[in-house]
Amino acid sequence: MPKLKTRKGIAKRIRVTANGKLMRAHAWKSHMLEHKKQKNKRAYKQLQAVSPRDAKQVRRALGI
Repeated sequence: MPKLKTRKGIAKRIRVTANGKLMRAHAWKSHMLEHKKQKNKRAYKQLQAVSPRDAKQVRRALGI
């Protein structure tokens, strides 16, 4: 059986931690920042875990 190819678009956006958790960047950080609260903008910098519903599909796309 051939090897699975990694989906490069997902590989550039998702990081895998040492414990195997999938981390992604937060949305809503790209534009119209003057209308957003400073507290929210700070929170958008933090990485967020991929939801458990999507984790199986993301792992398969990454070849894990």
